[in-house]
Amino acid sequence: MSELTRLTIAEARDRLRAGDITSAELTDAYLNAIESANDAINAYVTVTADTARRMASQSDERLGRGEGGALEGIPLGIKDLFGTQDFHTQACSHILDGFKPRYESTVTGNLWADGAVMLGKLNMDEFAMGSSNETSHYGPVTNPWRARGDNKALVPGGSSGGSAAAVAAHLCAGATATDTGGSIRQPAAFTGTVGVKPTYGRCSRWGIVAFASSLDQAGPITRDVRDSAILLKSMASSDPKDTTSVDLPVPDYEAAIGQSVKGMKIGIPKEYRMDGMPGEIESLWQKGIAWLKDAGAEIVDISLPHTRYALPAYYIVAPAEASSNLARYDGVRYGLREPGGDIVDMYEKTRAAGFGAEVKRRILIGTYVLSSGYYDAYYLRAQKVRTLIKRDFETVFSDGIDTILTPATPSAAFGIADQDMAADPVKMYLNDIFTVTVNMAGLPGIAVPAGLDDGGLPLGLQLIGKPFEEETLFRTAHVIEQAAGRFEAEKWW
Repeated sequence: MSELTRLTIAEARDRLRAGDITSAELTDAYLNAIESANDAINAYVTVTADTARRMASQSDERLGRGEGGALEGIPLGIKDLFGTQDFHTQACSHILDGFKPRYESTVTGNLWADGAVMLGKLNMDEFAMGSSNETSHYGPVTNPWRARGDNKALVPGGSSGGSAAAVAAHLCAGATATDTGGSIRQPAAFTGTVGVKPTYGRCSRWGIVAFASSLDQAGPITRDVRDSAILLKSMASSDPKDTTSVDLPVPDYEAAIGQSVKGMKIGIPKEYRMDGMPGEIESLWQKGIAWLKDAGAEIVDISLPHTRYALPAYYIVAPAEASSNLARYDGVRYGLREPGGDIVDMYEKTRAAGFGAEVKRRILIGTYVLSSGYYDAYYLRAQKVRTLIKRDFETVFSDGIDTILTPATPSAAFGIADQDMAADPVKMYLNDIFTVTVNMAGLPGIAVPAGLDDGGLPLGLQLIGKPFEEETLFRTAHVIEQAAGRFEAEKWW
């Protein structure tokens, strides 16, 4: 990888403003890296090279005039869930073949307004449904990390696997991602990157292909905590086009980096010590506790009693909302259309051919739990559990806890086409066991690299914060990052 692609967003920003480098040079370095690596990594499903060079040239003109936004000239990758006007936006699904929207998502519009450069669209699990990036119509993404002494291809996590892999392999300076049940934080943990799931309502959902509307939230994946703070500042905004967008000013998140955590109360939930949890995950958790304690934070044992119901409740609520949201894909106005004897036959054949196995599974589950006779028994009960989960967090935070520290994932990255996972979808779903509570409660969470497992693969810790207090997460995550050090995959691609 070139010297330029090793720069963090903060470093590149400062050098661009100083005139040491140009955006054209930086963009070309990333485009060259993508060209040489993407066949091996499969992080990008489309590369917008001409547009990237044009945007970079415009950034250089603005920088030359002493102007420019917060991300002026910074090349980014965009998850294929974000609508990008006149460019490939298919949620990595066959059913959206050829779809190029006539609109721009609010989040990407914010990034372009701040001067960012679009390198292309990133691979992901189809409609963001998956924990390994193996459900994409464009094939699986390969994790840039490999276990020590082993050439076996590993998953990057999901659904934002393309975003995480691209950042880890230095194929973009940072990437947009989305998180419905852990789809930012889990792939970040698997790839040694930083992933932030903001408070529900902090980033607009307008123009983002919907999976589960009450859970989806956009956020950044970057190489370090400072970069995540910079990128979230540009992504976040109030948006009248999204009724769930919250009308609150967006803080200067970067200003929180380096602030002391002395006197902060860090909650350690007993319910996150799961049966059969690997010893290395527990050991990493204890290291994180020790680092924060050494930095002056107070460690407090807490209880979140309804945590054990979060995963089953999530896998009722999310598929139910997906079943409703995906009903619009019928082959009539856009995307794939399979010929049929009549309109109903066309609907059925289009949806059968267009959706992958995992998406079909979740539509079936969602349709079932919303059906007459089962709505009260499943969906309504799951929503009641969701309320109890949210109340658990409210109780803990009202008792003076500032943030909560937990593992990010129950293991390091596993192999592509892992037979145990393929044979039992529930095992795949268990990858979200530490992350779904955050979405169910609408809270902010961050995954930060904290160490390596016995095979040399990255492991992450998660911090959970109060609503709209992402600054506290950045402040605390930076302490962990400084104590743990930086981790990079050894280049093989």
